[in-house]
This record gives sequence, structure tokens and C-alpha cells, in this order.
Amino acid sequence: MSARKIAILADIHGNMPALRATLEDIDRERPDEVLVGGDLVGRGPEGSRVVATIRERGWHCLRGNHEDYLLGFIRRQVPEEWWQDDEWAASRWMAAELEPSAIEYIESLHFDLRPATASGLVLVHGSPRSNNDGIGPWTSDEHLARHLDSVEESLLVCGHTHRAMDRTVDNGRVVNVGSVGLPFNRDQRAQYAMFEYDGAEWSVELRGVPYDREELLRTYESSGFQAAGGVTVELLRLEVQQATAYLVPFLKWVRLTGRRPESARVAEFLDFYDPDEPLHDFFMRLEGLRS
Repeated sequence: MSARKIAILADIHGNMPALRATLEDIDRERPDEVLVGGDLVGRGPEGSRVVATIRERGWHCLRGNHEDYLLGFIRRQVPEEWWQDDEWAASRWMAAELEPSAIEYIESLHFDLRPATASGLVLVHGSPRSNNDGIGPWTSDEHLARHLDSVEESLLVCGHTHRAMDRTVDNGRVVNVGSVGLPFNRDQRAQYAMFEYDGAEWSVELRGVPYDREELLRTYESSGFQAAGGVTVELLRLEVQQATAYLVPFLKWVRLTGRRPESARVAEFLDFYDPDEPLHDFFMRLEGLRS
């Protein structure tokens, strides 16, 4: 059997400049198959264009948690306060931006994928338990082994946490392919992974592709996303510029401290938050505010 090459990308998040750069890199590599690990939409202004691009390629794709979030707005299956709160203004805008063909496509997506050209690999968005369950560099070997025990394959591939990772434990290997559209590992490039199977073993290359981030931020403004999304988009801009997490830590901070999620609170949050601090340590400091 000749070696089979499979590209896997995830977490594009409505970022067309990053997707275009990634597609150019994939086309140069000429893989036998391409799989997409979900979150085509959410956290970015061009969800419909991203969905159309992936759909035109005919690549198999699964459903991420942000597909579920936006479908919840489209189906009016979200809490009533989400229709009013500033925190969800960007999500309301992104749901309204999705064209009917994009909605039809993401409604058809399933939870996991296995390649057609090789065996021994399974792709999920978050973990085998949920598309909202994250696996990242902080995940213990014990938890990685439990995830591998829950699938038949010895190579588990995921996204969701926007942090590329390749780790081996006793019962297999777990690879997080990172994020095309919004990486959180301080690497501002669009990130994905190339897998090669020789019939017995997998090799993995975590790849990074430069793209025009300023083009993306101009689209924030020209599309209306910036004006409609309020504090959420303000924090997303920081994530694009700094390639690390701001939005979720901010939302946890305002909830725990009883503040409103509004732009007036961002400067105060940034005085408290160190983006290079491990999130576990940040959350522990937050818990300390209770006392």
C-alpha cells in the first residue's frame, strides 16, 4: 500500500483570508483527502463564504459547537435573554448573516468523521464525548487515555481549543490540529495538520501558514460585524492580533465579579488578566475573588 496523505483543518471561524492561505498550502501539498473538523462559523464575519468554500471543495466536514450555537439562534432555541444581552450581539449578527444554503449545509453535518483513504484515525471537534469538551496541552495523560479508550481508533484528532498539540500515551496518540482562523498559541499563522499513513503508522506535521490579518480586521468593519458585535468583537480583535484567548476569560471574569459584559469594563479586565498565564491559574485567581 502506498502512503496516504490526509490534511485536517478546523476552527476556521468565518475567517476567509486565513482559509484562502490554508487552501493554497493544502493545494501545494496535494493530499489524497481533506477532512474539516468543524467551527466553520462563529467568532468571525464571513461564515457564509467559508461554508460555501468548503462545500464547493466537496470535503467531508463535521459539526462543531459554534455550528450548534448559531443553529440555536436560527431555530429560536436559545434562552430568551440571548436575544437581548450585549454578550450575544455578535452571535445574533453571525446567525443572521448565514445564507439559507449555509444553514442547510451545517444542519447536515455529523459528530465525527473517519477518512475514506486510511484506517485507524477518527476526527472529532472537541472530544469523543462532546463537541464542546476541550482537549489541549493541559489535558492529563490519564484523561487522554480515557478518550482513546472510548474510540476504536488509536489516533484521535480534534480541534476546538485552538491550540495545536501532538501527544502519545500508552494506548494511542492524540493530535489537536489547532485553528485556521483564530489560534490561541501565540502563533498568528493559520494552523492545520498534515497526516501521512504508510499502512502501519501515522506521521503528523503541524503546519502554520501566514495570512493577511489586516484584511480580516477590515472585513470586521466593512461587513457591519464590528458595529453590531460590541464588546465581543472588541475582544475578538485582540484574539486575532495577539493569537491568544481574551473573550472567554473576559466573560468568566464579568460573571464572577458581577459586572456587565460591556466595553467600559475591558480596560479593567486587561489590568487583571495576563494572556500568557495558564488558564487554569487564571481561573484559580478568579475563584480567589469569591473570598
